[in-house]
Amino acid sequence: MKLREVEGNKGKGMDILTACKQAGITDATYYRWRKKYGGMKIDQAKRYKGLEKENGRLKKLVADQALDIAILKEAARGNF
Repeated sequence: MKLREVEGNKGKGMDILTACKQAGITDATYYRWRKKYGGMKIDQAKRYKGLEKENGRLKKLVADQALDIAILKEAARGNF
């Protein structure tokens, strides 16, 4: 994981900008990832990302169902 790579290089005395450049990410990405995943182990971060993906999928499903219900209600009223 890139976050761990930057942390490792930082521990070797490298400054953040250089460590990020070497890892191929921006320093803004590093700080965003550190804020989001900082205290997690790799398996926890992977699980978290999987849960986020599943949550997004479920939200889309609920939105689609709400739209379908609204369309059916309109059709039942005869306002089409």
